[in-house]
Amino acid sequence: MQAWPFEWQVGWRDLRAGRGGRSNRFISFISGVSMLGIALGVAALIVVLSVVNGFQREVRARMLDVIPHVQVDAAAIGEDWRALAQQARRLDGVQAVAPVVIARGLLGRGETLRGVVLRGISPADEPQVVPLAERLRGGPLLALQPGARQIVLGAELARELQVKAGDAVVVISGAGASHGDTALPRHHGFTVAGVFDSGHHEYDSTLALLHIDEALQLANLPHAEALSVRLKDPQAAPQWARALAERLDPRVAVYDWTRANRIWFAAVAQQKRMLGLILALIIAVAAFNLVATLVMTVTDKRADIAILRTLGASPRSVMAIFVVQGALAGLTGTLAGVLLGLTIALNIGSIVPAIERLLGTQLLPGNVYLISQMPSDPQMGDIVPVALVSIGLALLATLYPSWRAARVDPAQALRYD
Repeated sequence: MQAWPFEWQVGWRDLRAGRGGRSNRFISFISGVSMLGIALGVAALIVVLSVVNGFQREVRARMLDVIPHVQVDAAAIGEDWRALAQQARRLDGVQAVAPVVIARGLLGRGETLRGVVLRGISPADEPQVVPLAERLRGGPLLALQPGARQIVLGAELARELQVKAGDAVVVISGAGASHGDTALPRHHGFTVAGVFDSGHHEYDSTLALLHIDEALQLANLPHAEALSVRLKDPQAAPQWARALAERLDPRVAVYDWTRANRIWFAAVAQQKRMLGLILALIIAVAAFNLVATLVMTVTDKRADIAILRTLGASPRSVMAIFVVQGALAGLTGTLAGVLLGLTIALNIGSIVPAIERLLGTQLLPGNVYLISQMPSDPQMGDIVPVALVSIGLALLATLYPSWRAARVDPAQALRYD
């Protein structure tokens, strides 16, 4: 402590001052409120950004559990899709390739009908491409055989239809025979082979898996129209897809996984920026409360400032004292906010269920937020900027009060004290 410059020593002493008259105690109280406001603003911003990051991570992980990293649309090149598959397998970064047929239709039981996405898969190849199929390999996927009329449904879809394994359902496809200018829908009876739960509401409520041969029959297609590709690095999918599209037939379209729910991800990114801005304003309000605190401190300590000046302290040293005092208050509030925010963010999985039980409601309906549990993913890329902005705003708030303190005239201050 003795080795510190006297500006630091005086600033630290004044920050801790809580003794003395009512004026000192009131200023100390206001200073504490300012630090508390900074701490709460920083904590709120860290928690909100961590939750947004958690949403992105969970939705991305559950999405990649159900869909391939890249899908190659080979409908335009007909039966050459097999050669295309061999070409894709030889490319660097490719882990597996599988044919797939995507069709849309209606799934019904009794009077209940639901729109579904019918994914025709090869039970032998699909587990190498999609983790969900890998988990189903030893169960419902075994029942998907040509001509067996078996289908695997998402958990939410099965719940809406009130069916379970072994129940009969009807698939209605639009690729039926034509009667004049009208295409007549066709009805196909299937048996539910099993139910999957991916944790992603969109897929659990709309996706149905069946054998690729039966999907071709439902869609009235002669061969597979698309290829599912699994990469060693899913984050490289956009670059890999662009590179593949440049090498393939121009008629072939290549889509990477980032294009699925692209609007949702863009909306979440925009919300993250807006929430960060709004909560940063809360920190700014709390930080600029330091202005009032320091102005009152300068007014209360005019005599002390005058004595320091008569003892040889320069205006710059006086200014430094109040800058140090405000900076330490901002730093203390910021560190407290970071610790509080991280504590909440890292334990939000326990905090939210407790709040839900207390309120008797569900804060995250799965049909709205795609996932039903509050995720959290604190990242240093968010925490460090938040802390730096908070400290920077606190420093900015000290400039006017410290400048005002440096302009105190010792003679005038001592004359009227």
